Amino acid sequence: MKKTVLIASLIASLNISSFASESLTVMGFGGDYSKIQKEHMIEPFMKKTGIKILTDDYKGGTAEIKAQVDSGNVKWDVIDIDYIDLEKACNENLLEIIDPEFLPKGNDGVSAKNDFYPLALSSECAVGITFWSAVFAYNDKFIGDIKPKTINDLFDTKKIPGKRGLNKRAQINMEWALIADGVAAKDVYDVLETQEGIKRAFAKLDTIKDSVIWFDSWSQSPQLLNDGSVIMSQAPNGRFTKFNVVWDAQGFDLDGWAIVKGTKKLELSKKFIAYATSTVPLSGVKDINYGPTRKSSTNLVAKEAQQNLPTAHLDEGFKVNSAFWSDYGTELNEQFNAWLLKK
Repeated sequence: MKKTVLIASLIASLNISSFASESLTVMGFGGDYSKIQKEHMIEPFMKKTGIKILTDDYKGGTAEIKAQVDSGNVKWDVIDIDYIDLEKACNENLLEIIDPEFLPKGNDGVSAKNDFYPLALSSECAVGITFWSAVFAYNDKFIGDIKPKTINDLFDTKKIPGKRGLNKRAQINMEWALIADGVAAKDVYDVLETQEGIKRAFAKLDTIKDSVIWFDSWSQSPQLLNDGSVIMSQAPNGRFTKFNVVWDAQGFDLDGWAIVKGTKKLELSKKFIAYATSTVPLSGVKDINYGPTRKSSTNLVAKEAQQNLPTAHLDEGFKVNSAFWSDYGTELNEQFNAWLLKK
């Protein structure tokens, strides 16, 4: 009997040792976002399983993913990817197909299929983890007596004079220009798909071009607000925890966990995603005011704090059309960059 127990214990210890020696490479976007993922998802997962997680910053885009897949030298296992890049990467067969059947129930017993917001499971190549929004915000210290309330105020330099901060890219700026010019949010992509719509967007952007400080990195936006270089600025809402967010015409989208095609650690990657998207770990994204993609996770957020999440304001904006930007993004960004160079 003692011999049997000893053998069983030895086998168990060998299994644990083997399991603990495994590692996984998980790519994120850095900054506070990666910090909360490490705190709520990665470190608890390592503690629970003994699996080592190696992390690094992912700069976005699909070029590096494609290079790894095409060469057969896949170094990344799991990546946090936004849904515009996801659309392209999935269409180009750069990511593994993910069947959501392996995802756990919510902590309230509701199936994953019914617990996740439908958009979070809308792609066959990822599991959504956050709702985030492109919004603009202002600093009370510098804004003056008139506070912006709508997207029209961002474009009205007579009503609210001063510099605006905008990211140097077509996405969101084109949509905002059309909405400020009177296009309904629900129609914005139909209009932007036409040459007349593109001209209309640029014409509206012309009205504030001289009042814009253009930046290349989202990290610059809160800095510009903080030092008063601009009176309003654009960024994902999670960048604006210290400022006043205007939710009107927010362009909301998702990030998701995806698995690089050809990884040798497919099952381990799925194991991590299952844990990281379970109710409690996923609720941690509220620390930077991003909306968790499970309803059971949202329920763990204090009622008053829920008002700081994009999921409380979805009817005030529009869903960024990932398929549209996947199809037209290169062309529109080339036109946008050419427009920026015009005097």
